[in-house]
Amino acid sequence: MTLRLGIPSKGRLMEKTFDWFRARGIAMEGAGREYVAEAGIDGLELVLLSAGEIPRELAAGRIELGVTGMDMVREKLGDWQARVREVAPLGFGQADLVLAVPDFWTDVGTLHDLDAAAAAFRAAHGQRLRIATKYHRLVREFLTANGVADYLLIDSQGATEGTVRNLTAEAIADITSTGETLRANHLRPLEDGTILKSQAALYRTHRIGWTAEMRETWAALSERLGVGD
Repeated sequence: MTLRLGIPSKGRLMEKTFDWFRARGIAMEGAGREYVAEAGIDGLELVLLSAGEIPRELAAGRIELGVTGMDMVREKLGDWQARVREVAPLGFGQADLVLAVPDFWTDVGTLHDLDAAAAAFRAAHGQRLRIATKYHRLVREFLTANGVADYLLIDSQGATEGTVRNLTAEAIADITSTGETLRANHLRPLEDGTILKSQAALYRTHRIGWTAEMRETWAALSERLGVGD
């Protein structure tokens, strides 16, 4: 059986992934969705998937290896460390998942301030302060761990930074690499509001069922890449 490696199917994440493997002697080339791995690693098959699909496919054992963002793995998989192993960070795709509030909230700079603002908002408006995000698991766990209550997570799968301007949320939690989009929308991260510092990483499934051939392929690949077992 072949060892299946899930690769992001488009964009800079795919390009950077290919560059990372090429720099370690694993050439990946092809056209459209027909990609192959060369450079003497027999039994390695590439599977092109969206970055968000890769954690699920790893956990299910439908692929044995995958490259995706740390944020995707931690958001998509509960108890992720029991389901996949982070083999190596890849040094690209860096971004922070942060909690951000409107600039004009001059008295809200920390999570403690946000908790107080949320309580005041509910007392004044009879509803919970809305936080727009697509990272529900990570945000909820972070806020719970830091004692923030009286909030409601609003799902946002795109243009999250615009939800405050559009009056569909009072604050947001989103991924950012430079902060420029936040500033353009008059938002700023809380001083202690960094939920996760993310980057792309190589993951390996914990699912059993690897054949001897697959283990041989992984041994050759991991030695070439300079990563642990």
